[in-house]
Amino acid sequence: MRATIAATLAAVAAGSGTLAIAGGSDRVLRQRLGPLRSPSRSPALLTTLGSWPVVRRVRISDASATHLALSGMSIDARGFAASKALSALCAAAVCVVTVPVFLPVSVLAFRCPDLLVSRSARRRLRAANREVPMLLDLLAVATSAGLPPQLAFRKAVEAAEGPLVEELRPMLNATALGGRWRDELRTVSVRLALPDLQQLVNALTLSETLGTPLAEEIPRLAHEVREARRASATERARAAPVKMLFPLVFLILPAFLLLTVVPVLVTTVRSIG
Repeated sequence: MRATIAATLAAVAAGSGTLAIAGGSDRVLRQRLGPLRSPSRSPALLTTLGSWPVVRRVRISDASATHLALSGMSIDARGFAASKALSALCAAAVCVVTVPVFLPVSVLAFRCPDLLVSRSARRRLRAANREVPMLLDLLAVATSAGLPPQLAFRKAVEAAEGPLVEELRPMLNATALGGRWRDELRTVSVRLALPDLQQLVNALTLSETLGTPLAEEIPRLAHEVREARRASATERARAAPVKMLFPLVFLILPAFLLLTVVPVLVTTVRSIG
């Protein structure tokens, strides 16, 4: 039993370790360690492994490819496939030494990078979603100053920072090469699937179709988004006491009784006996 647990932990560690070698998504840590690498590059070890014929047969699902693109990790698809293969190989090597059930543990290790990338993508999307109100405020200030919509959007993106801006900057580059900025922004909003960003796209489309002034529409949208988030936060705060009932009743209260009432009862029973 202990050997099985050790092998499982080794599999999880193998998956986490190989993905960490591939390039973590902690942007602050990478900035402290050195300059940011290009998202299309992978470490030399994974690049070498990714060129092997066996690793080339590793297929990455569409969901994993989407999560990898949204995670912000400095690793390409071949490097990610190499990390999966290296993770399964490390787990299999550990399991052969410890327990005979190396096949399921190797499969678990093979899936660990997918789970880690999915978790990183969700965390990065939440961070990007928190930055939408700030982007709307900057865009409202720029449009109120009299800038045209495209220039106002570029100035707002250049003044902000974070995962959302990292996703929007390639859109600005594509616009500079001749693409329509509203179409490029719609593509980004569909890929990120952020409701508030999609509302911004709808407002821009409505302004272009009906000719409504954007300087009035963007501040209204920014106010509505902040009010909706404030109402959502208030609702979560009101639901917090209800969610706390389960750990309070089934965990904290029994522990309190066990530490306070039970010793008194035991002492009383012993004194009577």
